[in-house]
Amino acid sequence: MLQEDERIMRIGVLTGGGDCPGLNAVIRAVVRKGVATYGHEFVGFRDGWKGPLEGLSRPLGIADVRGILPRGGTILGSSRTNPFKIENGVERIKDNLAEQGVDALIAIGGEDTLGVATKLYELGVHVVGVPKTIDNDLGATDYTFGFDTAVNIAMEAIDRLHTTAESHHRTLVVEVMGRHAGWIALHAGLAGGANVILLPERQFDVDQVAGYVEKRFQHQYAPIVVVAEGAQPLDGQMVLANQELDSFGHVRLGGIGQWLAEQLEAKTGKEARTVVLGHIQRGGTPTAFDRVLATRLGLQAIDAVNEGDWGKMVAMQSTDIVRVPLAEATRELKTVPLERYAEAEVFFGS
Repeated sequence: MLQEDERIMRIGVLTGGGDCPGLNAVIRAVVRKGVATYGHEFVGFRDGWKGPLEGLSRPLGIADVRGILPRGGTILGSSRTNPFKIENGVERIKDNLAEQGVDALIAIGGEDTLGVATKLYELGVHVVGVPKTIDNDLGATDYTFGFDTAVNIAMEAIDRLHTTAESHHRTLVVEVMGRHAGWIALHAGLAGGANVILLPERQFDVDQVAGYVEKRFQHQYAPIVVVAEGAQPLDGQMVLANQELDSFGHVRLGGIGQWLAEQLEAKTGKEARTVVLGHIQRGGTPTAFDRVLATRLGLQAIDAVNEGDWGKMVAMQSTDIVRVPLAEATRELKTVPLERYAEAEVFFGS
């Protein structure tokens, strides 16, 4: 029911960083409630922060968000644009928002996207954040949408790999996403019955991993090793695809799985192969959990905007959707506690 007593606003929506299942569900919830309940107008900025930086936008009404709930990716597009690395970036964003009559922004993204949102809020831009990342590594929220979908995709892959590993009596190393936090590796590895799980939070001893692999073969079963892309061996040398940095200063990871497979084959004498799941983990239709979580976050985000509660991020704590300061949410990454990793170690090599 339209509430007549509120000032009508023109609200911008953007999705930044890596794509993620559930982004469209947030956009849909924001627009549906924002138009039907509050009477606000919406504009979708294209390709993350590149949209308000360059004035790239599209109409965003109820008709534009029909049928997008089950769709993966984002109808707005995304990028890793960092306006603070571009000359006069902040001034250009403010000018473009003013030119298009935008009163407020809803920024949907992860650590980097919401880090930009935090700085823009401190500089006077009306911003509300929605946490998105398959890595589940944002602080102040128990879960981020996209994580459940990524875990289920990785789990299904591990389930399928068990049969081919057994058939050929080989070790299979499954590399999953996780730059600094190993939540996907931990959950997918536990759910998929992996024999070893390696996380960025703790360096691993390749000789110990080889021992787990050999023990598994002694039980007449083939081992599955799940390794997060950011996991490091004891010598501290991270395996990188190359030395290039993105606009937020992150190196491009990848290669630890292949390196580990070669090491295990040499140490155990058993054939080892690598499967890199990569972008498969964040593609395709979101799970029911992620659709519901994304929808609830979107509904709370438009409520925050309508109330002028700027500088906040909507978050899931227990089963409630709450608001927390953006600065708190982006202060530090939420990594896997070592006691959670200890739970998984019970199954290593068995």
